[in-house]
Amino acid sequence: MIFLSNEVVVFLFIEAVLLLLMSIAFVNTLGILRRWDFGSTSSLQYKLEKRAYLVVLIILFTLGFKVLQLPFFSFTIDKLSAIVPGAMCGAGVITANEYGPLLMSLKVVILFLTGVWLILNDEDLRAKEYPYFKAKFWFFTIIFLFVVIESILDVLYLANISILSPVACCSTIYGAVGGSELPFDLDVTRLLVLFYLLYGLAVITALYRYALISLLSNVLFLYVSYYAVVYFFGTYVYELPTHKCPFCMLQKEYFYVGYLIWGTLFLGTFFGTAGAVLKTIMQKEVHFTYRYSVWFNTIFVLLCSLYVVVFYIRNGVFL
Repeated sequence: MIFLSNEVVVFLFIEAVLLLLMSIAFVNTLGILRRWDFGSTSSLQYKLEKRAYLVVLIILFTLGFKVLQLPFFSFTIDKLSAIVPGAMCGAGVITANEYGPLLMSLKVVILFLTGVWLILNDEDLRAKEYPYFKAKFWFFTIIFLFVVIESILDVLYLANISILSPVACCSTIYGAVGGSELPFDLDVTRLLVLFYLLYGLAVITALYRYALISLLSNVLFLYVSYYAVVYFFGTYVYELPTHKCPFCMLQKEYFYVGYLIWGTLFLGTFFGTAGAVLKTIMQKEVHFTYRYSVWFNTIFVLLCSLYVVVFYIRNGVFL
């Protein structure tokens, strides 16, 4: 049974503890927002300030763990491939039912919102008058609502994974057997051209701090990069032209390099898009987000490209 897996037990236990702590923070957040008056010197305001400090610590703790939970979730579903019939890796497990893809997408969204909150909180604490105090607490309420939905989907997804019925393996989902088509009717060559062009656009817009264009270019770069990794760069990780999968590279046979590849892609595009979101909330630029976007996107592109170059140097041919 899925719920007897050690990884699932640990994952659900951590999620339950985090949800409990976030619920406590959420209830206190509503009370603070309702009665907060920074200009007041009353005893009530003093109590609210002390409570707000504690709530911020709880939120920091829980959101910090939420950042770690996504890679652990990926690790968990990869481990489940050993007991789910037909699954060779996490690809088959995540598509075992209709809740899986939605849950994974929601976890990425929550991770993005968490990153924005952490930066917003840091900027608020740096200022003397806490100018983003209410903004960050309202933003937390949005994150909390997403986390509640995520928790429900966690249970529904895991409860509906059958260990009796076979699921599709990654070769069926992405590979030669009825694999997915590339977006915009692209072939691999044009996909790669678009990949490097969007990377260049993301770097330029970050260097010149064009917030809105940076957001759009990074969203497109994230979308195209997913397909570029699955259908081109990933084959060089596996050193097999027919092996197209975003999950197998998370396994120890490939030195867990998938965590680095997907991690740098997420961080690069996160900082590239977060700048525009933070500018809208704070009404000012957060300059370091553009710098980090360039760094992580560049590391991601160099890492992917390096696999191709090394393979060619060793074998004298491309896949």
